[in-house]
Amino acid sequence: MSGKGRQTQRLDKVLTHMGYGSRSDIKRQVKQGIITVNGRTIKDSGLQVHPYNDQIEVNGERVVFREYIYIMLHKPPGVISATEDTRERTVLDLLSAEERHFEPFPVGRLDKDTEGLLLLTNDGKLAHELLSPRRHVPKTYEATVSGHVTEEDIHQFAAGVELDDDYVTLPAQLTILRYEHLQQADKEVISYISLVIHEGKFHQVKRMFEAVGKKVTYLKRTAMGPLMLDEQLPLGSYRELTHEELAWIGRDLASATSETS
Repeated sequence: MSGKGRQTQRLDKVLTHMGYGSRSDIKRQVKQGIITVNGRTIKDSGLQVHPYNDQIEVNGERVVFREYIYIMLHKPPGVISATEDTRERTVLDLLSAEERHFEPFPVGRLDKDTEGLLLLTNDGKLAHELLSPRRHVPKTYEATVSGHVTEEDIHQFAAGVELDDDYVTLPAQLTILRYEHLQQADKEVISYISLVIHEGKFHQVKRMFEAVGKKVTYLKRTAMGPLMLDEQLPLGSYRELTHEELAWIGRDLASATSETS
């Protein structure tokens, strides 16, 4: 996932990728004599360079090249999991111009009213592997459910739930965390649950509970595979993944590959 095995690229392509301007901007900076490679002033913006091995500087500033960006977002409700929309605010609108320059996209989606962990990246290979149906990457949610979630529901979720389109879900792990009885109506119960699913059908968690006669009123994703939402990350904020978190994802995908091969 590091991209360090790639071969040489045009200098203007490298600098454009890193946000130093368009190709015409880079060409103008070359003419100004402010771009150096390995200490030598460059006269050709199309020069082939190795983005990781060569020392590239623009106006005395070292260019630290990276091909991919990996962002953990604590998605708030009210924004959609898309790269652009003419009417709605998207998760990319929460990022700074610096991150948006890398053109990241959400890996999978969370409903507009759902909050929690959302990974954004421009690494298409990683996204494909995480979303591949054959890998069954687990996704963990916490939810508030209107209704009394029972042991029978736990067994039904473990066996697979038939949704409104006749699709039967893969086995899911439902855990009851606690109950709350509403004071104004003793017979009405709110259930707090945790749920692990291994696929990502449209509105799946909500539809699973509807199939057993209950309604999800609050939904939050807390984990995707080995990647867990940083509890210190405020709602609506984000940070880049650590090297350790990326390594966890890599090991998890490698393990899944070996199990299915």
